[in-house]
Amino acid sequence: MKTTASPAERPAAELITARIVELGDWRGKTLAKMRALIQQADPEVVEEWKWRGTPVWAHDGGICTGESYKAVVKLTFHNGAALPDPAKLFNSSLEGNVRRAIDLHEGETIDAAAFKTLVRAAIAHNTARRVKKKPTK
Repeated sequence: MKTTASPAERPAAELITARIVELGDWRGKTLAKMRALIQQADPEVVEEWKWRGTPVWAHDGGICTGESYKAVVKLTFHNGAALPDPAKLFNSSLEGNVRRAIDLHEGETIDAAAFKTLVRAAIAHNTARRVKKKPTK
C-alpha cells in the first residue's frame, strides 16, 4: 500500500489511523473495517488525506472517501453512478449524476465480497478512463 504526504508532511496512512483512533467508537471500528476491505480489494491502493481531513482511497484516480459523522460512516464513491451495483450497496446520494455513497449506521454490516467487487469496479472504471485520455501517437 502506498501513501501520499499530507500538507503537514505526515503520511496519509498515519493520519487515517489517527482519525480511526480519535473516533474511538463504532465509527472508528467501521472506518477501520472498510479501510481493511479496500486494502484487501486492492493491495496497491493509495491512501490520501484531502479536503482538511478526509480519508481518500485512490488507484488511477479517486475510488472513494471515508467520512464520519455523528450517526453514520459514509463511503462516497467518486464515480459511483457509473459503477454496477448488483448487491445494491449504494444507499445514499442516489440522485447525483456522478457520485454514489454507502451510509453505514451503528450495528449495520456490509456484504464484504460485494463491497470489494465494487472497489474493483471503481478501479477498472478509473483505469479505463485513464487509458482513454492517453494521446495517440
